[in-house]
Amino acid sequence: MSLSFSRKNIIALAAICLSALMFGLEISSVPVILPTLEKVLHGDLKDMQWIMNAYTIACATVLMAVGTLADRYGRRRIFIISLVLFGITSLICGLAQSTSVLIISRFLQGVGAGAMQICQIAILSHRFQEGQERSKAFGIWGIVFGIGLGFGPIIGGMIVAVLNWHWVFLVHVPLTILTLILVFGGIEESRDPQVKKLDIIGIITLSLTVFGLAYFITQGPELGFTSRASISILIAVAISFIIFLFAEKLSAHPMFDFSVFKIRNFSGALLGSIGMNFSFWPFMIYLPIYFQSGLGYGIVAAGLSLLAYALPTLVIPPLAERFSLRYQPRIVIPSGLFILGMGFILMKYGSGSDHASWLTMLPGSLLAGIGLGLTNTPVTNTTTGSVPSARAGMASGIDMSARLISLAINIAVMGFILQEGILSYLKGALSGTLNAVQLRSVAEKIAAGNTVSLKQSLPELSSLDASGAVIHAALVHGFGLIMLYGGIGVWVLAAISFMIFGSKRA
Repeated sequence: MSLSFSRKNIIALAAICLSALMFGLEISSVPVILPTLEKVLHGDLKDMQWIMNAYTIACATVLMAVGTLADRYGRRRIFIISLVLFGITSLICGLAQSTSVLIISRFLQGVGAGAMQICQIAILSHRFQEGQERSKAFGIWGIVFGIGLGFGPIIGGMIVAVLNWHWVFLVHVPLTILTLILVFGGIEESRDPQVKKLDIIGIITLSLTVFGLAYFITQGPELGFTSRASISILIAVAISFIIFLFAEKLSAHPMFDFSVFKIRNFSGALLGSIGMNFSFWPFMIYLPIYFQSGLGYGIVAAGLSLLAYALPTLVIPPLAERFSLRYQPRIVIPSGLFILGMGFILMKYGSGSDHASWLTMLPGSLLAGIGLGLTNTPVTNTTTGSVPSARAGMASGIDMSARLISLAINIAVMGFILQEGILSYLKGALSGTLNAVQLRSVAEKIAAGNTVSLKQSLPELSSLDASGAVIHAALVHGFGLIMLYGGIGVWVLAAISFMIFGSKRA
């Protein structure tokens, strides 16, 4: 059954989809160039973590605020502001000559991207209100967003191969200009006269909590987890979170209405949101390092290898919707998480084989992508569909916040596991030859994929490990621990989700 849009609706949908494509690309194309950035900008693993986490935390920070601001001051106006900010900061990212400048500009780019994402949904919801037209518009938007996420790794790799890493960011400048032209030509202003007040205390305290926890995990090994600075950070995080809980409980218009957690379907589905971003998406930050440093692939080959990991997330969702209707989300979501965890376990065995390659990683990569594809759409539909329609926007906000907060924290946790796993292997293999400071420095460089400068800075390591066997084995050991963490962690979340959903009768 065909359905046609008016010319103005086509222009509006094109603007929304183009901005969705940029948002998706900026998440999945950057990880594949991190090893390159580490070399050319002389950064370390922590810098690479913050290049991704600055963007993620910024998105989470503005997520709940922008929806209210857009409803109050105009969705088109806020969308234009977010696009301009995203375009300018993408230009700054592309021109950055140091990791510190790139991290700061990535944070500001994340602010623009998070605002852009919320405005996309708000404008689509207002512009396309009739059932069939609305369904088709959201379907096209979802496909384009999925293309950005799925093909991001290979697009990022090809841009670097043909041009250079700068263009992974600079490409968004002309795309932003084109999107703005479409916005001015096809999107009309809209507001919500019944908009609620902005929960400023909730936004600030939740953002500080997430940032503080990510900082504690990332910088902990360097500061010392039991040092005065680390303990002070942890206390500040705890205080900020307690204030957040009280603020949401006492606020007349809370950002998070905790009463929705009493709804079994909502809470069970939310565990699915957390599970996907507990393992699949944060691991995408580190997988290019494994393909390039562990397997010796070039940046294009690494991008192609990542397609097996990302493409099922684009192909499977329509099938997931059918399963959801037939077997209910209470079965599909935990099952998807279980398959995702199984993929991580298979990847662990594939990476540890004697002749590891993209082929040995392929079964696990495909299975992880299939698991995420089965989980993603049912989670979104269940979180918003299990609450009264008046609370659907807030439910969607909680869902997106859970995803981004889980992603930010687990980027930090996986980096910590990788580095400590490599360090533990080096301590056993090089015991008595390098001191503790040297071993940690070696572990940090291996974790970041910077093995070339490693032997130049430590001649004694070159004589001990002429073939690079110890370095390679240490890297594989560290990645094996990450995959084990991702697999078992998702299985635990799948079990909890299944129990929360309860029986069909419940």
